[in-house]
Amino acid sequence: MVTNQNLPSLFDLRGKTAVVTGASRGIGLVAATTLAEAGADLVLCDLAALDDAARRIQSLGRRALPLKVDVSSQESIRKAVVEGVRLFGKLDIIVNAAGTNLRKPAEEWTEQEWDRVVNVNLRGTFFCCQEAGKQMIIQQTGGKIINIASLLSAFGVPIAGIVPYACSKAGVGGLTRSLAMEWAKHKINVNAVGPGYISTELTRTIHEDPTRSSMIESRIPMGRWGVPEDLKGAFLFLASHASDYMTGQILFVDGGWTAT
Repeated sequence: MVTNQNLPSLFDLRGKTAVVTGASRGIGLVAATTLAEAGADLVLCDLAALDDAARRIQSLGRRALPLKVDVSSQESIRKAVVEGVRLFGKLDIIVNAAGTNLRKPAEEWTEQEWDRVVNVNLRGTFFCCQEAGKQMIIQQTGGKIINIASLLSAFGVPIAGIVPYACSKAGVGGLTRSLAMEWAKHKINVNAVGPGYISTELTRTIHEDPTRSSMIESRIPMGRWGVPEDLKGAFLFLASHASDYMTGQILFVDGGWTAT
């Protein structure tokens, strides 16, 4: 229970250690820099190069540990958590931002393509939660787990070619709720950010298609696509004491899409 804290201290992450997957760019990079700005040290995980991300965290006066991690591999995830705890001594927060997608008609997907999307987005998210949760339970100090859901976790959208992605993100919603119930007794908050249409590398082909992009924009009450920085407030809220009595929720950041 949060008591006797003024507003700035609710969002103070000094002394905290956070793991962020998919941290090299886009939503993951914004999550990492947001937590660092609030005072957290970062374990940065990605298959892509993390030099730029690490420099950004260090420029904010925080420590950064960049690690090459494949979230579709349970062993790779486990090693990242072990290395982070070895350096920083504990784990307080994890943001599971690693994700992938491939767009093609439902009748054309292969088994390998399906597995790749689901293994990264859902299986990888679960095992990242599992490894972080085990460490938080051992520490007995609680923790914050933040998954990346989607509009597609709860709603259908008029865009073709996203069936495995939609299934994986619906799974992330169920995973978030189930873990929240199971780990509440350990004071581990498990929530998700549900981005709307955010301009990132994953959405580039749609955003650059004038017809599809304008159709999507017309459905957004705020009249524009989002950018990764629009998610900063949600990440800080869910990582901080401000959300201590919130668990099992998807916090949609979508320009009003889900309100229509």
